[in-house]
Amino acid sequence: MPAMRLQKFLAHAGVASRRQAEALIRQGRVTVNARPVTVLGTKVDPDADVVKVDGRRVAARVPLVYLLLHKPRGCVTTCRDERGRPTVFDLLKRQPGRLFPVGRLDYNSEGVLLLTNDGELAARLLHPRYRIPRVYLVKVQGIVAEKDLERLRRGVVLEDGKTLPAGVEVVRRAEKSCWLRITLYEGKHRQVHRMLQRCGGHTVKRLIRVAMGPLTLAGLPPGAYRYLEAHEVARLRRVCQLEKKAS
Repeated sequence: MPAMRLQKFLAHAGVASRRQAEALIRQGRVTVNARPVTVLGTKVDPDADVVKVDGRRVAARVPLVYLLLHKPRGCVTTCRDERGRPTVFDLLKRQPGRLFPVGRLDYNSEGVLLLTNDGELAARLLHPRYRIPRVYLVKVQGIVAEKDLERLRRGVVLEDGKTLPAGVEVVRRAEKSCWLRITLYEGKHRQVHRMLQRCGGHTVKRLIRVAMGPLTLAGLPPGAYRYLEAHEVARLRRVCQLEKKAS
């Protein structure tokens, strides 16, 4: 196996996503051949170098796993919760190795959630550069005015920068609420909530992620999950511009 950047090696090995791996390196938690490494971009030979995280050796090759979950309301998107709340991993009958979620959904949000140990694919799914659409059905308190719908479509200035233009359409209107279909191409923290709060002061009453790229909730009731078929993984890799086959 050719030499590769340390953070890429850790992501390939399923330790963490590429971004999380970079944080581990900066924190001095990674050693190569018993020497701490804190410089990003350091290259390692997966066949010869001994890489450890927190003193535990990292295996060079692990089977890649792709698990699609219909996240229900009432659980957090993390491995464990300091407040003792249920997590998405509590829904799995048996966790096939160390997986991590691709993009978070809040405690009361629901819908498509991919769990994987493929750090390279996860990084591309989340990076705005690859414009992977994330589609949400959102129940909003009040009726969103047309001028605010246009603001959402053009992009909204938030505390951490302006959002990319979004696809927004009204699905249904009631007397005191409405349902919107919102398509985003990035994943800022609580982005839908903050965009709607900024555009008219609207509160999100319910949020369902119905699609992430080619992944949808078809055939999956809340709380259920399934492993992706090989053709689904191949399609994911194509939309992320990853041409090599998943192992």
